[in-house]
Amino acid sequence: MDGGGAVAYIPIMKTIAILTSGGDAPGMNAAIRAVTRSALGREINVFGVRGGWQGLIDDRFMALNARDVGGIIQIGGTFLGSARSAEFRTEEGRSKALRNLCARGIDALVVIGGNGSQSGSAELHAMGFPVVGVASTIDNDLYGTDVTIGCDTAINVTVEAIDHLRTTGSSHTRAFLVETMGRDCGYLAMMAGLAGGAEVISVPESEVPAEEIARRLRAAYERGKTHAIVVIAEGVAENAARILSYFERHRGVVGFELRATTLGHVVRGAPPTAFDRLLATRLGVAALMSLADGVAGVLVGEQRGEITRTPLAEIANRTKPISTDLIELARVLAQ
Repeated sequence: MDGGGAVAYIPIMKTIAILTSGGDAPGMNAAIRAVTRSALGREINVFGVRGGWQGLIDDRFMALNARDVGGIIQIGGTFLGSARSAEFRTEEGRSKALRNLCARGIDALVVIGGNGSQSGSAELHAMGFPVVGVASTIDNDLYGTDVTIGCDTAINVTVEAIDHLRTTGSSHTRAFLVETMGRDCGYLAMMAGLAGGAEVISVPESEVPAEEIARRLRAAYERGKTHAIVVIAEGVAENAARILSYFERHRGVVGFELRATTLGHVVRGAPPTAFDRLLATRLGVAALMSLADGVAGVLVGEQRGEITRTPLAEIANRTKPISTDLIELARVLAQ
């Protein structure tokens, strides 16, 4: 199923390049492997770009063969490396990247990454160079796909941490505040909080003030609970530091002692789950197939279980909000 919008047609394709950009995500290596081996199977040469968009500007290319991508499917992160590039955001930087691609005789580019990465893909494609994006971010906030590479692993790592904290919380009658990654999207915090049975979940799309968190924890304590879990996304205005400060000023009101755990980048570096490995493999193959079909200027993702192609112009500078149904579900279950 293809989205609408203009895409480029590629008449002949002999050489492609792959880059990973933005925050790394478990499963990126599996996607690199899938694109590379799919291309080689069609006798298409493959180059990897080291260091994301900046590597494209700095002409950091390396030839890839089947053995170069062997033994990486189970490894988190990206062996090509990733970096954000302020220079690529300028027309001069993009022009330099384009010149390097043309000088190498590269016919098309596959970009594995999230919102910022695919906005860059759209800009390069608008300059006339064929680009296909692969949906990859632990935040799962990328428009044009139901699920992104790395999200499942990040949720599982977060849930495992919640389970461990719940155990020690019961031993000491404590509440734990777990701050997850997520910036402006609360999907990771919401899904991990639901799966971990959190009493409170606070996300940018539906923030819970410190005073309300205290009220809910007090109610849980009075119901006889021996522990409580609060999950918040790092992008909320009332973050972990502010909530701890509030609880310090109102010590004894809640009943529970409150401790905070910030998971941060630990969720990025985990080995990808089977789900993420399979998703990355499917999307990587689909990206190459899109190019083989002569279609560029699209993001390859998955919607309703089917591989889809959505024009990059529709992806750029857009984010996908979490479902309001999830917000209501979290409220109902946290009793």
